[in-house]
Amino acid sequence: MFEALSYENLQIYWWIIISILGGFLVFLLFVQGGQTLIDKLSDNEGEKTVVVNIIGHKWEFTFTTLVVFGGAFFASFPLFYSTSFGGAYWVWYAILFAFIVQAVSYEYRKKKNNFLGSKTFEAFLKFNGYAAPFLLGVAVSTFFTGSAFSIHKDNIVKLNSNVEAIISQWATPWHGLEALWTTEHLAFLQNILLGLAVLMLARLNALLYIRKMTNEPAILSKVNKCIPRHSVIFLVLFLTWFIRLLFIDGFAINPDTKEVFMQAHKYFDNLIGSPLTLLVLLAGLASVLYGLYKANFKQDEKAFWYTGVGTILTVIALFFIAGFNHTPYYPSTYDLQSSISIANSSSSRFTLIVMSYVSLMVPFVLAYIIWAWRAMDARKINQKELKQELDKY
Repeated sequence: MFEALSYENLQIYWWIIISILGGFLVFLLFVQGGQTLIDKLSDNEGEKTVVVNIIGHKWEFTFTTLVVFGGAFFASFPLFYSTSFGGAYWVWYAILFAFIVQAVSYEYRKKKNNFLGSKTFEAFLKFNGYAAPFLLGVAVSTFFTGSAFSIHKDNIVKLNSNVEAIISQWATPWHGLEALWTTEHLAFLQNILLGLAVLMLARLNALLYIRKMTNEPAILSKVNKCIPRHSVIFLVLFLTWFIRLLFIDGFAINPDTKEVFMQAHKYFDNLIGSPLTLLVLLAGLASVLYGLYKANFKQDEKAFWYTGVGTILTVIALFFIAGFNHTPYYPSTYDLQSSISIANSSSSRFTLIVMSYVSLMVPFVLAYIIWAWRAMDARKINQKELKQELDKY
């Protein structure tokens, strides 16, 4: 079946897979968003335990999705993986460390003889809650603003004779952290805007999920007060980032010469030039806005699913804008011709074919996740319910 596809179509297929995984990862960051709200939504230890357990039962989904996303990216587009993870490693170290302390915190927060104390592990949860969404948002924004690296593929043939031959090199000593303050084209502002927007979206989705999963009056009262403010802040941040994206100069590839150059309104052209991408984006934005309407004016528990689906579709559309229509999805501001695209960074045709067959298992895994999710959400969580629970965070 997949053998009949051309190499180009296999590359497109795997970029779609990566886009979908990215969409689900951003949606599942509501767990991180909830961790930043632990103190804000609770006045005592009982309420805090309710909030922690509502979001804590889903932390494995986010962690697993991150691992699958990273693994799929490595297997399908290894040049990006080696360049970004090998060059911008301070950003990825911070993200990975944040997820490691999250896993430890949920397991040990309420353990007996916990010599660090619950407050320490709650601080770890907050660190993960703030750092992971913000830094992931910044990392995704560099798909459009670029990073400072160079690639020398000629060094591949030298590896056997010269151990110092390096394929990818980072051009700054900050190794990814420069995305937060580089002044070129105000790229740092664009990166920070998306980082903050993803963080606020994670908090907003968390508020909607917590409202859906508890009937504690005190917690619900605080949640209802927070939702309008978070809705406005998120919309301002995201729309500012997105509108500016449509009008900045973007990175483009000449389809004939493969030369990378700067093109005015490139990402706007990508959106308008692809009806499918435009449709997915409009559907995503409409779903998010409808969810916010239901959340703010109807106090509908289903609002979480509307904003969730909208989050997934919007992220998928953004990945399409970044990667399709002769666009390098990981552009280099240091050396334009080193920019990474779908065409020049993927695995071999054989590898993509084998992986494509493995991807056919995804529907079965998704079915299991849906089943497990529904089982966990079968009843609302409150203080009385948790007193009967032996296994709680």
